[in-house]
Amino acid sequence: MATKQVISVVGATGSQGGGLVRAILDDPDGPFRVRALTRSAQSASARELAAAGAEVVEADLEDGRSLLAAFEGAHGAFVVTNYWAPQSAEDEARRTRADRELAQIETAARAAKQAGVEHVVWSTLEDTRDHFGSDDRVPTVDQRYKVPHFDAKAEGDEVFRQHGVPTTFLRTTLFFENFTGTLAPRRGDDGALALTFPMADQRLSSIAVADIGKTARHLFARGEQFVGETVSIAGDHLTGDQYAAALSAALGESVVYRPVSWDDFRAQGFPGAVEMGNMFQYYAENSAHFVGDRELSRVRELNPELQSFGDWLALHRNDFHID
Repeated sequence: MATKQVISVVGATGSQGGGLVRAILDDPDGPFRVRALTRSAQSASARELAAAGAEVVEADLEDGRSLLAAFEGAHGAFVVTNYWAPQSAEDEARRTRADRELAQIETAARAAKQAGVEHVVWSTLEDTRDHFGSDDRVPTVDQRYKVPHFDAKAEGDEVFRQHGVPTTFLRTTLFFENFTGTLAPRRGDDGALALTFPMADQRLSSIAVADIGKTARHLFARGEQFVGETVSIAGDHLTGDQYAAALSAALGESVVYRPVSWDDFRAQGFPGAVEMGNMFQYYAENSAHFVGDRELSRVRELNPELQSFGDWLALHRNDFHID
């Protein structure tokens, strides 16, 4: 039997990395074995991965030596960074979240190059400034960005290119899972369940997080065909009314879509409200282009198991906790 190739997975206990770990473990006859990177091999989630057959190693995007060791001998590496990860007060005082993310991308790219990784799949996003330019209607965040958790990742693309790392740039989108959390239907004063996000009547792309990992596994399997390529993915493209209708059917109770303006959303004052308002404005104003780059038939050709929003809802009805 041929020796299986090692895929090192950053963020193995998180959403995207965890999806790839499970996709590899669920394919025991496939060409890969998984090396799950985590900051703590003793965490409950890391121990679960080890019990399921993953090689679990400790590594941190803030520690280049640990990352280099975790990439050594690997054929491929999946790299994902988290702009929203908690930040200490000391770290926050010396650098923005975007600067932290860019430093982590630099560390990952350098380690992949030094380790001789043959194929990196980098989870990235578009640069919203290509659309907004210097538009004064859209506040600047983190000194030079419009949507930092998009724009810094887009800047990170060039880091992999500069280091000469053979990379597939996997552009993701909003997770279906957000509809059980930050975008969950809320009951209003009138007793009705409502979705209240600022998309006007435009289509919003989204995807099941597990399908990001499954698509990444297929990209590794296709190898050189996708090195240097940008692959943009989604599982569905729906308007607010269509999301509400799908949720109504799944929850057995009417859900209505009540769009708000971008300015009203930004004015809500919760941490990240301005950035998230900017993000929705980008999604809405750039919907035709963003959706067009994520042609579902092409995504499904890569990942035949791709779930629609309705498919996902049928499996996750019990994840909703509506008062």
